[in-house]
Amino acid sequence: MIELSEARARLTAGADTIGALLRGVDDEQARWKPTPERWSMLEVISHLADEEREDFRVRVEYIINRPGEVWPKIDPEGWVTSRNYAGRDFLASLKNFAEERAASLAWLSELRAPDWDKAYEHPSGPLRAGDIMAAWIAHDLLHIRQILKLHYDSLDVRVGDYSLAYAGRW
Repeated sequence: MIELSEARARLTAGADTIGALLRGVDDEQARWKPTPERWSMLEVISHLADEEREDFRVRVEYIINRPGEVWPKIDPEGWVTSRNYAGRDFLASLKNFAEERAASLAWLSELRAPDWDKAYEHPSGPLRAGDIMAAWIAHDLLHIRQILKLHYDSLDVRVGDYSLAYAGRW
């Protein structure tokens, strides 16, 4: 298991990386989508803020401090449309994510020797607090990759007739 201090460091680095990747993105690029079914950068950052507030932090807290209580229902994929992520303000969404991550890090700093092996009986099988913690870190990495791909794809469109081939293969 990852130590709590390392988990906090990874979540801090993830938030810093996400912030750096989105710094300087204008509203047009934030809303750009390569295809209608893929997410824009605005939708990604809105998703990250909601996941931070309603998923990972909550689930770790329930497992550690509220064993046996049923988790609140979430719908991360459905929230994209039901919460109108595409209609949100990009800078406000970026700020919202940063504030939620800061709240998570503050909460994690208050934990004293959490039992990462405590589990929740999820319909798909037991999920330990350590499983959720590891997935939380991995979730950042997945969306960092997604944001990078959006940057690459939007650059490919913006350069028009010029080629990105010399840069190497994606």
